[in-house]
Amino acid sequence: MLAEKLLLHILIIMAPMFFYGLFIEHHSLKKSKILGGILQGVAACLCMLFPFVSHGFHWDLRYVPIIVAFLYGGPKAGTIAFLMVICMRIAIGGPLVLYGIGIIVLSVLFSFMFVKRFYEHPSNHRIIIGVLMGFWSAFSATLTVLFYMWNTKSWKGGLADDLVPIALIQMLGMTASVLMHERIVERIVMRQEMERVEKMNTLGELAASIAHEVRNPLTVVKGFLQMMKQGENYQYVPLVLSEVERAEKIISDYLNFAKPQFQEKRRFCLDIVLNEVCILLEPLAMNKGISLQVKIGANPLLETDADQLKQALLNIIKNAIEATSSGGVVVATAAVKSGVEIRIVDTGKGMTTEQLKRIGTLFYTTKDQGTGLGTLVSLRIINTMNGTLMYKSQPGVGTEATITLPTV
Repeated sequence: MLAEKLLLHILIIMAPMFFYGLFIEHHSLKKSKILGGILQGVAACLCMLFPFVSHGFHWDLRYVPIIVAFLYGGPKAGTIAFLMVICMRIAIGGPLVLYGIGIIVLSVLFSFMFVKRFYEHPSNHRIIIGVLMGFWSAFSATLTVLFYMWNTKSWKGGLADDLVPIALIQMLGMTASVLMHERIVERIVMRQEMERVEKMNTLGELAASIAHEVRNPLTVVKGFLQMMKQGENYQYVPLVLSEVERAEKIISDYLNFAKPQFQEKRRFCLDIVLNEVCILLEPLAMNKGISLQVKIGANPLLETDADQLKQALLNIIKNAIEATSSGGVVVATAAVKSGVEIRIVDTGKGMTTEQLKRIGTLFYTTKDQGTGLGTLVSLRIINTMNGTLMYKSQPGVGTEATITLPTV
């Protein structure tokens, strides 16, 4: 009976860790010390509601969640769990309330010594500290009971037979709890390290891409300037300016990728922006022998940065034109449904399911030359506008890009 009851308590004190792993670890709530303290306090109170009763004494593993809350959650979490247990002990009542509170205070007394610097110790040292705290709580509980029996001259021989297994099960519960918490900490640290390495790899790729993309126009500019230095070849000036503008656009794209800058939010009609984009891209479409069409069934009103929206549409429609062969068609339409829907449909080469999954990831492109940054910038801009960008495609048939934006 003793073993079954206290082993049930071990399952109870494990419950907060299962709850944490399932619902909290990957969400912002994982940073809440208050929630951690409440979970450990609830576990301790549940242990108190189902005690093992021996010779008038109630035995349970209430001390384990309190110590764990102090060690792994900090002073705030530990204090919450401690106060919950004190309140529960007072609510239960009985002639041994003061002794019960005394045992709780003694059990967590030394936890305060390790609260602030607990995580400064390596994992194996933290495990040893946790086990020692479990030993201390078992020892202090036993010592308090022995003191009570000596003080009241009510020695109960049968109780002595239960003290050792109770202490062993309590240390077992503490050890299991500490080991599971260490696995959680290890998993969190490993994930943070993986995220850091991934960020560093992305930063390295980004730096290499910037260097490569900007070097190309600068090389052209350098060549033309060297030619101009040898004679008055001013006819190259427009080409030099064009390449400098291209380098500037590449840098602007990277800045927009990092964080889209909304300079001015204003109300405007969609047809104005959509027609301006198509006018800018009409020469490219004509040069490739592609028909670029605009069909606006409704003319919705939007409130956002028109220049940023224009850049996103420019990237998407330009990609559609470049993916379409001579004689093909690119159609841009707009309609109002649950929001403003802008569809760009082309009759180009299309994409496979695998390619669609990778659209919008850094440095991925279906072009022979390019970084894939234009699509990613467009996606970031539209997301910042609280909109969505979705792609549908079929190889050999074409691609449909659907932009959904909120109406005014």
